Parts: sequence; structure tokens; C-alpha cells
Amino acid sequence: MAAAERVELERTFDRLLAENGPALTRLAASYTNTRADRDDLVQEIALSIWRGLPQFRGECSERTFIFRIAHNRAVTHVTRRRPQAAAEEIDIPDSAPNPEAGFAREQQNERLRRAVHALPLLYRQVVTLMLEGLDYGEIAQVLGLSESNVGARLSRARQMLRESMEVKR
Repeated sequence: MAAAERVELERTFDRLLAENGPALTRLAASYTNTRADRDDLVQEIALSIWRGLPQFRGECSERTFIFRIAHNRAVTHVTRRRPQAAAEEIDIPDSAPNPEAGFAREQQNERLRRAVHALPLLYRQVVTLMLEGLDYGEIAQVLGLSESNVGARLSRARQMLRESMEVKR
């Protein structure tokens, strides 16, 4: 290959990757499970495009040509990794806290805190003490109420919280 042809091929290659890089990355991601595998596959696709570009005859668009190469490379990648993928499917529980679940729990706790804070004081007091782990007898002693009155207030407070939490969803 002459130097001028090689320079033109490099320009075409660079342009195709610049124009289609994000789409090729998304395509690779649809065939892989991890970012590292995706990045490896993107490199394999780029190398295959580089190798295949001299054979491009213009029978289809350049975009169609590179996506066909990308698809074929992705299928080969998945097929080659299939035995390893079966091993990856074994579900090993992760003892680390799930950040997404933790965030959702924090949001739920904040909603509950705001809802409790919005209750009238006589209901807020019994709920707060109950959330602190006090039983009906202890709450009754702290607030100078009967246990049945504590139960009635907690029942009414729970109903108010349910209604408040349902409205805000």
C-alpha cells in the first residue's frame, strides 16, 4: 500500500470512529456485562474495522459496513466467552451493602421523618417514643397517659402517616 493510500485510510478510519464511536460503544455494551469487557470489545471492533477497511467496496454505506463488522466481532466475542459466561452466571451473594438500596432506604427514612414531623404534637410524641423502642407502658409513663390512650394515639398516628406517605408517592 502506498503512503498516500495509507494516509487516506487512516483519515477514513479516524473519521468513522469519531462519527460512530459512541454508537459502537453502546453496541458493544449490549453484548457484554462489564465495562472492562465492553472496552475490550470496542478495541476488537476498532481493530477489525481497521483490517476490513481496505476491502470496503462501497456496496453499502460506510456506517452499514462498520456496524456489520462490529456485530460480527461482537457475536464472535460472545461465542468465544460462552463457557466463561456460564461460570459468571453463578449468583454469589455480595455481603457489601447495596448503594442503591441504601439510598432508597435513606430517602424513605427522610420521607417518614418529614411525615412524623408534620403530625400534630400529641401524635408525634407517641410515634417518636415508639420509634425509639419504648413500649406502651413506658410511653404512657413518659407522657402521663394511660396505655389505652397511647394505643389509640398510635393507631390514629399510623393512619395519618399512611395517608401522608401514600399522597407523597
